[in-house]
Amino acid sequence: MTETAVPTLTRKDFVSDQDVRWCPGCGDYSILAQTQKTMPDIGVPKEKFVFVAGIGCSSRFPYYMDTFGFHTIHGRAPAIASGVKLANPDLSVWVITGDGDALSIGGNHLIHLLRRNLDINIVLFNNEIYGLTKGQYSPTSEFGKKTKSSPFGSLDRPFNPPSVALGAQSTYVARTVDSNTAHLQASLKRAHAHQGTSFLEVYQNCLIYNDGAFSHVTDKAVKDDNILDLQHGEPMVFGKEGDKGIRLDGFTAEVVPLGKDASADDLLVHDEHDRNLAAILANFTEDDSLPTPLGVIYSEEQPKYEALMTEQIDAAKEKLGDGDLQQLIAGTDTWEVA
Repeated sequence: MTETAVPTLTRKDFVSDQDVRWCPGCGDYSILAQTQKTMPDIGVPKEKFVFVAGIGCSSRFPYYMDTFGFHTIHGRAPAIASGVKLANPDLSVWVITGDGDALSIGGNHLIHLLRRNLDINIVLFNNEIYGLTKGQYSPTSEFGKKTKSSPFGSLDRPFNPPSVALGAQSTYVARTVDSNTAHLQASLKRAHAHQGTSFLEVYQNCLIYNDGAFSHVTDKAVKDDNILDLQHGEPMVFGKEGDKGIRLDGFTAEVVPLGKDASADDLLVHDEHDRNLAAILANFTEDDSLPTPLGVIYSEEQPKYEALMTEQIDAAKEKLGDGDLQQLIAGTDTWEVA
């Protein structure tokens, strides 16, 4: 018997024949390119990838990946993806969504996917605006944001996506940036490696309706002083010169200069398995005095929903037998009509 050689995949194998229809310069191009570059490296046969999206600029993604996929309805990608995964647990299922699609109309579907812990990868493009519908404020837009739907400023307090994910008992929460290509590729690989639902927020620039929303973590002149690169087991050091750190005062994080008054030994050490620490880190984005955490905020191993479901079905069959569909439809009581 001759074994068939497994083909070596490249980015070209994941590029579809569809014209990409995003605005020139959109951050979505980078996310697409890094995804196409990353997929060949994660060791899954091409025919086992499925990309599922809802509605929005990000949700055109399945057209541009030469894989199986679904372009579904607004906010319902998690429901479709759950069905795909439960029907065939061997598939590598990816949900591509945006801050509006996932956190507004799709909020209920998102939180229940997170808490169930199916082995699905969620990539949330966060540009803090509605792009496809031409510039309305979104669930992540800052308070007071002036848009076409809030000409005097939004009165809504914004969602913080990592905090939402942690509140929904997500077993994996991380963040990256569209323009940091190496970090984005590593983040996609790590998300896929997680056994359970992975939640990856990607800061994505919409240059038409919200350009520069994340300039504090993308502009070369200032980004090093505004990014906290999370490394498990390492002290939280940041800054262009590596001269700043994070210290806890009780449960409050504070920035301290490294030197006479503080050394690396005094700093907070990142533990990605500590849910309480993850909650503190997720809230850094709400305090302008603190850097923005990038990387794995939280990770834990819990049983996957699909594995638990299979065990439950097997146990039920062992106890009750395989069952009879016709008998189930007829029920236990029957009537004979004259």
